[in-house]
Amino acid sequence: MDTLIAADDIFTLSAVLFGLAWLGFMIDGTWLGRKTSGMLWVLLGGVALSNFRVTPFESPVYGFVGEYVVSLAIPLLLFKADLRKILRESGRVMIAFVIGACGTIAGAVIGYWLLDLGEIGPKVAGVYTGGWTGGAVNVVAVAKAVEMTPEQFTVALSASNIVSVLALMTLIALPAMTLVRRFVPSKTIDAIPADELVVTMTAETKSMHLTHVSGALALSFAICAAANLLANAFAMQQYSILLITVLVLVVANLFPQTMDKLEGDFDLGMLAMFIFFAAIGCGTDATAFIESAVVLFIFGMTILVVHVTVVLLVARLLKIDLAEAIVGSAANFVGPAPTAAIAMARGWKSLVTPGIMCGIFGYMIGTFIGVTLTAILD
Repeated sequence: MDTLIAADDIFTLSAVLFGLAWLGFMIDGTWLGRKTSGMLWVLLGGVALSNFRVTPFESPVYGFVGEYVVSLAIPLLLFKADLRKILRESGRVMIAFVIGACGTIAGAVIGYWLLDLGEIGPKVAGVYTGGWTGGAVNVVAVAKAVEMTPEQFTVALSASNIVSVLALMTLIALPAMTLVRRFVPSKTIDAIPADELVVTMTAETKSMHLTHVSGALALSFAICAAANLLANAFAMQQYSILLITVLVLVVANLFPQTMDKLEGDFDLGMLAMFIFFAAIGCGTDATAFIESAVVLFIFGMTILVVHVTVVLLVARLLKIDLAEAIVGSAANFVGPAPTAAIAMARGWKSLVTPGIMCGIFGYMIGTFIGVTLTAILD
């Protein structure tokens, strides 16, 4: 069946992908984006366009985005992953983060054995584990490394987004639960008066510096090129995304001061990720989602329940402050930016930086953990 936009209409389809990315960023700045995610709406927008026959399910544009744009985004998002700074500034929150990562892995393994996920099981277990140890960048990297199809990816991501929203709501609600406060005490929470629990956050105006942007892009391309050369030399083409991650971490830790001065690199990386989600949505048949998403939602909820249980139990055992446990868990499940928002909204100003540092550390390790788990379960 013909579509309104032809598969070879490169410019129009590119306009659609960038338009969906723009929509996602717009939604991210509203109440709807804060309760869900701009990425979710980018994905659903693409699904709607393709299933109503506006855009095709397949196009060279989608292939280019999946093959090259995603790879380019990985270095841009990890240039500031300075391991020494992360370990120095994360404190006890890092302990909670590691506990949470173990809880995520345990939840994925338990859910995998309890539920019949079919042949997608090992892949989705790795993708969810990578994403709920790090973030969206790890979801995409693991999905690409384990060769998940666009249809499988969309189903898995759609189900996981709902779980992520529920996880965010749970983490925000935990400090107000009397039983939880008694089970895991918190001097940090007790020290804050009730009328100081809401802190207003102001947005900073950013400006793009062309020297920074062009330099970041040039370095990102160079890292991708080097990783591809190594992948071809050692016949490891399917793991090129892992090699890119390794190389950018080497650069970030050899030249931390230079990387820290870069401006606009992370924003470019996020733009690339939004474009990728738009392409994935446009290449997805909604029928696959309807048939498969429910069991993956249950799988994701299993991971969440096990994760929270492990974090609270070990936090009590090791006498970790509840606020530190929540921030470490949030760094696992929702990434650095929402973690900072939770800490600020609760008035835990001293935990904002540790939360961000742990979230960035999750970006560093999430892909490796996710791919490893898939290999073990497969």
